[in-house]
Amino acid sequence: MMLVAHIAEPGTEPDFSGADAVLVSVPKAGAKSPKTLFKAAPHIPWGGWLKEVGRQEVQQLGELGADFAVFPVASVPRAILEDEKLGKIIEVEPAFDASLLKAIDDLPLDAVIVAGEKPSFSWRELMLLRRGANMLSKPLLVMISPDINAEELQALCEAGASGVVTTDNFEKLRRLINKLAPPKSGKRRRVEPLLPRLSSRRGTVAEEEEEEEEEDD
Repeated sequence: MMLVAHIAEPGTEPDFSGADAVLVSVPKAGAKSPKTLFKAAPHIPWGGWLKEVGRQEVQQLGELGADFAVFPVASVPRAILEDEKLGKIIEVEPAFDASLLKAIDDLPLDAVIVAGEKPSFSWRELMLLRRGANMLSKPLLVMISPDINAEELQALCEAGASGVVTTDNFEKLRRLINKLAPPKSGKRRRVEPLLPRLSSRRGTVAEEEEEEEEEDD
C-alpha cells in the first residue's frame, strides 16, 4: 500500500520519512512555491493538489518540477490531460457514482483519490470503496486520519485501496502498512507505478510479489 504525505501549507517542512510521495495543496497560481519543501528530501516524488485548475496552474507545476497533479472531478482541463510529463490523479467524493467511475476509467489518468470526509469504516462505506476498486483499472487512493489504526488500515486494504493519503505520523503508518496481511477476499490487487519517479521502486516490489506467488505454487 502506497503512503502519500499531504501538506496543506507549503510553508512548512515536516519529516517525510516513510512516505512514498508528497502532495502539496496549491490553492492558486502565484501562491508560495512548494518547491522549498523538498530540499531535505529531493528523492521523494511530489505533486500539487490544485484547487483552481487552469492552464496557468498546470504550467506552474511543470515549471516547479512536479511529478504529478491532483485535480477535482468537476474541473478536468484539456491542458492537464494533454500534458505528457505530469502524472494525473483525479479527486472524487466518497459517494462516487458508478456511471462516473466508468467515465473516469476511460480518461488518460494514473489514479483516483477519494477525498472529502475521512472514512468512518461503516459497512456501507467499505462496500462503496470495494465497488469503486472493482470498477476501476486504476489505483484507488483514500484520504485517512493520521491516527488510523492497524485494523482500519487492514479494512481499507481488504476493500481494495491501493494507497492512503494523510497529514502526519508517516513513520508510524509505514510500519503499520508493512505489517498488513494480503487481502483475503477477491482478486489480489497489485499496486502499479503511480508516479514517474516511483517506477523503479514499485517495480522491485512487484518482482518480489511475483517470486512469492511462484513459491506458493
